[in-house]
Amino acid sequence: MRAVADPWIALSAIAASTQRVRLGPLVTPLSRRRVHKVARETATLDQLSHGRLVLGVGLGSSRNGELEPFGEIVDPRERARRLDEGLTRLSEFWAGEFEPRPVQVPRIPVWVAARWPHRRPLRRAARWDGIFPIELPGPDALVELAREIAQQRDASQSSFDVVVDLEPGIDIDPWQRAGATWVLTDFGPQPRAADVRSVIEAGPR
Repeated sequence: MRAVADPWIALSAIAASTQRVRLGPLVTPLSRRRVHKVARETATLDQLSHGRLVLGVGLGSSRNGELEPFGEIVDPRERARRLDEGLTRLSEFWAGEFEPRPVQVPRIPVWVAARWPHRRPLRRAARWDGIFPIELPGPDALVELAREIAQQRDASQSSFDVVVDLEPGIDIDPWQRAGATWVLTDFGPQPRAADVRSVIEAGPR
């Protein structure tokens, strides 16, 4: 097992130490979480951060042996069903079934992960606030996904985020032209403190 910090505790510390930066997990496998607990965690974190939380969600990966040892559901269709059901319940909790409600109105933004080249997650993402595509081969693929998302959303709906993560030093201009609204810095599974500090000191790209 790799040494990792609990994301909600870490994000709470980040919220208490910052004032402007947006924060959130990428991504929470909602299908293997108790949705009412996630509702409490997210509403609390949105309150602590004064409305700066974005919730990233996805199926979660079975590639790294995280499911079977803990008795989690492996079947991707059942995990997808539970994810959709969980998102519906989560929005209901945020809407007033739980108190306190989140700061953000009408709710905390939700970004949905989608592994290239699968298309079913696009339909899910189009119902929410953003998409976080994984393993894209290049900006051309992002153009394709952004176009498909736009076709599935009504013009009256609120703005929609298209999120990519790039390693430090990669030119972000082609990705912005392809439709990316957020470009996150990917430090890999074992980031070095010096690399993170260097990017922070350089400021937004």
